[in-house]
Amino acid sequence: MTFDFDTPIDRRNTGSSKWDMMEPLFGVSPEDGLAMWTADSDYATAPCVTEAVRRAADHGVFGYMPEYAGYKQAVQWWMSNRHGWQIDTDWILSCQGLGNAIALCIDVWSAPGEGVVTFNPVYHEFANKIAKTGRRLTECPLKRDGDTYVLDLDDAQSRLKGDERLLLWCSPQNPSGRVWTADELRAVAEFAERNDLLLVSDEIHHDLVYPGADFVPMDVAAPDATDRMVILTAASKTFNIAGLRTGNMIIPDPVRRKAMQDRLKTLDYQPCTMGMMMIEAAYCPAGADWVDAQVAYLADNCAAFDAAVHAIPGVRSLPLQGTYLAWVDFSGTGMSYDEFSARVYKEARVCPSPGPAFGAGGETFLRFNLATNRARVVEAGERLQSAFADLQ
Repeated sequence: MTFDFDTPIDRRNTGSSKWDMMEPLFGVSPEDGLAMWTADSDYATAPCVTEAVRRAADHGVFGYMPEYAGYKQAVQWWMSNRHGWQIDTDWILSCQGLGNAIALCIDVWSAPGEGVVTFNPVYHEFANKIAKTGRRLTECPLKRDGDTYVLDLDDAQSRLKGDERLLLWCSPQNPSGRVWTADELRAVAEFAERNDLLLVSDEIHHDLVYPGADFVPMDVAAPDATDRMVILTAASKTFNIAGLRTGNMIIPDPVRRKAMQDRLKTLDYQPCTMGMMMIEAAYCPAGADWVDAQVAYLADNCAAFDAAVHAIPGVRSLPLQGTYLAWVDFSGTGMSYDEFSARVYKEARVCPSPGPAFGAGGETFLRFNLATNRARVVEAGERLQSAFADLQ
């Protein structure tokens, strides 16, 4: 079966934060700008998902619903068949997306003023949630090795104050698209154990991995560390359903799981009925076929974008192993952040995510979302070349 990722869908004035917030945040009008920041995609989700929505609409009743068995069984099937990860349905607790899950983990397993560890540059919501909950951020820089990032755990160890309670980990890595090896994941788990840290692994991009890279769930890589592990997953990036605000906290250890269950009860949390329906519909063989087609399409988008930006002297897009987020380094231009970003936002009218938002190490970068129509990716490349034409 063939799938259509090329037909443009106009998302302007539809409540899309990606498009409708461009102007207030970055001064780029959606009328002539290209939105390439917020990590959602611009093409329609899988047909099996939209068909489930149609069936629900035809039914016409949207009442209360518990976390029903079909939803959890679908998550279990997906993790087994797509990632070789055998989980019990009892391990799965739902949440209102992974931003909510990160905040819940910080809330349950640390106290105000205590430290939370991140490896930077990394997903900006880690630092945002740490600040909003009154915890202290301990940044541990990833080491740049050519066009990739590697761990420097000796340096990370030297940065700990001793009051850290959690390690927020990102796999595949956002913003760089790095897919960690099993050995690297085990080293991170050992680091967490050595420092008595709860390891919260955000694996939201786990389905978006390109040929030549193999994603390994943290629980598969380090099964001996499950007593201090929370794995966060969602169908939101994979199937472009982030607005349904439904994700999973997969907690193998019963004691830790009980602590989170108690907190959810205190908050009177109930899952989103439509979100569970859509995830159950997505996590099936038909959904898997759509994901495979999407990844192939994204790989060609990456190739087209890389060819365009690499034609600009001093600009380098790091090779993507996973995610649809191109991490582009402008340091070779010799320009300051203000100088090169002005060319991108004001001259090219392209709106990526600012690199400094991802913490230490992001000062010379911008992150471009490539989950859009091919023609838009090509146009973005042409605009960027024009904005830096004096360098060529």
